[in-house]
Amino acid sequence: MRVVHRASPWRSLLNADGTLDTSALTAPLVHLFNYISSPQTSLVDAYAWQLSLVESLVHYDLPAWRISQIISDHNAMLYRQAIELSLDEMRAQSWGEPPVDYCVLLLGSAARYESLLGPDQDNAMIIDDYPDHRHVEIDGYFQALGERFTARLDEAGIPLCRGHVMARWPMWRKRLSEWCAQLAIWSADRQVKRVQQTNILLDFSPVAGNPALAERLGENIAATLPKAPLFMHEMAALLDELPVALDRFGRIASRPGLAAPHDQAINLKHQGLMPLVSAVRLLCVRHQRHEIATRERLIALNHESRALTSMQSDMLLAAFERLQQCLLDQQRVNKAHGHAADGWVDLRHLREDQRLLLKFDLQQIKAFVKQVRNA
Repeated sequence: MRVVHRASPWRSLLNADGTLDTSALTAPLVHLFNYISSPQTSLVDAYAWQLSLVESLVHYDLPAWRISQIISDHNAMLYRQAIELSLDEMRAQSWGEPPVDYCVLLLGSAARYESLLGPDQDNAMIIDDYPDHRHVEIDGYFQALGERFTARLDEAGIPLCRGHVMARWPMWRKRLSEWCAQLAIWSADRQVKRVQQTNILLDFSPVAGNPALAERLGENIAATLPKAPLFMHEMAALLDELPVALDRFGRIASRPGLAAPHDQAINLKHQGLMPLVSAVRLLCVRHQRHEIATRERLIALNHESRALTSMQSDMLLAAFERLQQCLLDQQRVNKAHGHAADGWVDLRHLREDQRLLLKFDLQQIKAFVKQVRNA
């Protein structure tokens, strides 16, 4: 189904006499921001507002990669509000102020500022070092904080992570020295589970608390992982677990066993975006780059590290942007019909030229992943 596109507000920017009509440009967003900025707006309402924001941004002809950054900014704002509300509640219940510095981290696509519609929670917490004899007192405080803010986000519509990657669990809530020790353990050999856990942690961004703790963790990661050859070899081998949505003849095809909703569906998140994101992440670890967002990583790998040629960087950036656009378009269709905003794309919704371009992009991603895997 093709939705009739409304006239872009950019066409109303100039009045007939040549003067600027900024109200015409801002009108699509003003009513939304007036609503969301109200102190009476709950987290539930603020998150529900997000789809209207996305539709307004589409009206501005923004590409999906820009919209995903704004969605991520909005989700980060919801995180900060949930954390502050939880802290206020704890103060009212005589928990007092946080006993030491801490930093809540966004993980995954939220950390890369690449969120689309329908994210779940992926987060962690760094706690500043404290004496062991205060562990029950201090960790108990931050456990309560983690449980409260993740519960608030769940109630708002950002569901709890089914893999338990959240600050409410000890695995993802540690002192800074414990995180550094954990990385040393994870990278000491080539156990698959440890590499997978490290991959989750590698995409992080501070959202609340003291960001200096996140900077120190990043420095430790950059100093530790490239010196662990067995770990790095397994990290490369795990790229085989993320095959691109192409068959052996180079045609678009869903991976068997992924429980596709029908035979014309591919999981573009798991079979397109994630192979690219994972290969780019690995290449950045090899070259000790600190960038987190995939776009920034691709640019840095060309301009700063020379790990990619300008042509490779540009081609992969274009592929990344087109895959995000394809996925966001499908998610908007799903939402309009009351369905889940997931990673599946219906190939029947694509024009022939779009299918050809998608096949080309997936072929470039497959070649890039192979290059990184075998380097």
